[in-house]
Amino acid sequence: MDSSIFFAVLAAAMLHAGWNALIKIGLDRYLSVCLIQIGAGVAATCSLPLLPLPETAAWPWIMLSALLHIGYNGFLAHAYKYGDLSQVYPLSRGSSPLIVALIGVALLHETLSWGQISGLLILVTGIWLMALRTQKDSPFNTPLLLTALTTASFIAAYTLTDAVGARVNGDALSYAMWLFATNGLVTLVILVAMRGTTVLGKLGQHWKGGLSGGVMSLMAYSIVIWAMTLAPVAVVSALRESSVLFALLIGRLVLKETLPALRILSCVVILLGVVTLKLT
Repeated sequence: MDSSIFFAVLAAAMLHAGWNALIKIGLDRYLSVCLIQIGAGVAATCSLPLLPLPETAAWPWIMLSALLHIGYNGFLAHAYKYGDLSQVYPLSRGSSPLIVALIGVALLHETLSWGQISGLLILVTGIWLMALRTQKDSPFNTPLLLTALTTASFIAAYTLTDAVGARVNGDALSYAMWLFATNGLVTLVILVAMRGTTVLGKLGQHWKGGLSGGVMSLMAYSIVIWAMTLAPVAVVSALRESSVLFALLIGRLVLKETLPALRILSCVVILLGVVTLKLT
């Protein structure tokens, strides 16, 4: 992978970990995720006067991606009813690159070298290691696995959708900004339909955190969309999920969370996968 794309996606992974750290802002997890997506929509909308309209062929992909993000939010929040963050997050984020790789090769006719396949598998293995139970974790159960894997399917679906949409549009930045603006609006409409207008007051109390997280989310995924127009989607998808490594480092260095030996091992494996992807 070209160095500029490689380091850009790593920067996106850091930003992704950063906005996920802001989810704990005093709301339930579903509201927090929705608030950040609405914040990203507001930030994206401000940039629209400076950007061209997407190509007509790109709009179906934008609308499909917005709907898939709604499904992702719902199943992610549902998964947390059955398992802990340390289990749900790596199961869902770690499984999606494999789905992207399988479908990407079949539908997008992308080819991966053995080195890229090796790096992807090593990185995913490291992420899955994080899901292994510690004494503080809840036991694994069928609903946890099903909802986490369904969440992974939604992640893979919107990733592939946006890869195709951005390529069809021919302008990754325009596609990304219109996607976020559309996604923010759809998220707001569905949220109000589900919980009523009183939810707006709850969101308003945390608008600063929502806007900050939204800008970080906007920057992170815009970089990923740009990278997917230049590099194999499966490789970009796997490298993006190294965000779990940065999330652990934020938890240890900023939040002073403990780092069990198993988590340290997973960090080493993820780092080995990242290096392998860079060298192939």
